[in-house]
Formats: sequence, structure tokens, C-alpha cells
Amino acid sequence: MSLRDAIDNFYERLVVDAIEATRQESDTADYLTDVMCVALNRLPTRYYRHSIDMMFYLADEELKGMKQKSLAAVKEAREFVREHQRE
Repeated sequence: MSLRDAIDNFYERLVVDAIEATRQESDTADYLTDVMCVALNRLPTRYYRHSIDMMFYLADEELKGMKQKSLAAVKEAREFVREHQRE
């Protein structure tokens, strides 16, 4: 097993959830992948090794704030990608 496979960024889950919450019928996989990259680049990283540890040690208010930041980053990323799409 690679060391890279042993950790994850918690914001990846939150951004996927925010993308799903804002998903539109016209969204393509390429567009959403670009949105995810842009959103994640605008958020801090929050690495964890075991998801149970992350959920156990994360305060409710902190999780709520992280979800709000993720949703805001996704909304901004949607606009950015839409404005910078290549034809």
C-alpha cells in the first residue's frame, strides 16, 4: 500500500456533497470535475487517516462551518468554471 492511499482530505467528501446539492440537469461530468478541482483549491486541506477519527474529534460547529465553506466554494467554482470554459 502506498502512503498516498493511507490518507484522505475530508473536504473532498464535503465538496462532493455540495456539488450533489447544487447539481443541475445540464451539468456534465467534465464540468463537475473542473468545479471540484477549483473548489478544493480554494479550501484548506483537512487530512485524516481513519474517517471514524475525523467524525469523533470534529465538533458539530466546526463541521457545520466546513460544510458552509464547501458550499460557498462550490458556488464560486461553478461561476468561475462557467466563465472560463473553452468552447
